[in-house]
Amino acid sequence: MTPINPWIPTGSVALLIMIASCAASPPTSATPPRIALPTEATTPCRLDRLPDQPTLADLEAGYVARGAGIVACDAARRMAVETLEAERALQDRWRAGTAGRGRNR
Repeated sequence: MTPINPWIPTGSVALLIMIASCAASPPTSATPPRIALPTEATTPCRLDRLPDQPTLADLEAGYVARGAGIVACDAARRMAVETLEAERALQDRWRAGTAGRGRNR
């Protein structure tokens, strides 16, 4: 009878441990898609201020400038919200696609 090499049982146990640890680990996944926000959506809104001693012309110009600033600020906010909603929809579609592939492995 030939003696058993001591490395054979040790190697077999090590191989089984490595296989079991790989099978138990979750598959690595890619990061979900992201959409960059436009710079207009990330810059703070600027509203004009009146001088210390406003004249009637200052009030009229300030009224027009403030109205234009509010419209621009609202458009930037709307753009940020639309971008966020588009990104969430894209990530939901991505997750639905990766969930189906993960089960078939």
